[in-house]
Amino acid sequence: MHTLSAGERARDTDEAELVYAAQADASAFAELYRRYLARVYHYVRVRLNDDEDAADLTQQIFLQALDALPRYQPRGVPFAAWLFQIARHAVADLYRRRKTLATWDALPNAFELQAVPQDIEELLVQRERLANLRELLVRLDPWQRELLALRFAAGLSSSEIAQVVGKSHAAVKKQLTRLLYTLKERYHAQ
Repeated sequence: MHTLSAGERARDTDEAELVYAAQADASAFAELYRRYLARVYHYVRVRLNDDEDAADLTQQIFLQALDALPRYQPRGVPFAAWLFQIARHAVADLYRRRKTLATWDALPNAFELQAVPQDIEELLVQRERLANLRELLVRLDPWQRELLALRFAAGLSSSEIAQVVGKSHAAVKKQLTRLLYTLKERYHAQ
């Protein structure tokens, strides 16, 4: 059983207060929007083919969340997990309507280095590494890409991912660990 740290409990309490305020007054939703906008957008962006589509769908997700907020009750599911359930379903609905696949074009943005390469060789090596990683990600099945998107693009913990996808914390943690180990092995084998 996963237990919450003191920091996680404080964050959840703060979040619960924000949700309660937003349920009482829709204008208070702006703080939840600011808190989660970047994470939702990054999650959606790695799942879609372009920035504009990702921005549009992100806005739709927040509108859906605002509309459904009066009915939200924590019941052991933090707001973040609830919000990413909405995001996950919105992406899946868009896939069904369009029948397109994510290309992981946003990967360089997601893994952008803090320091600018000092020379052309370093830049070329960096680009080659990203191309190799992108190739490995494209080969993954949709479920594995979903786990990675929720973990790294959305920044969710394994316990939050478990709540989003309806699996146990232990199962998600184990699947993520295996997936990352396999990716690491394949990456170094290239």
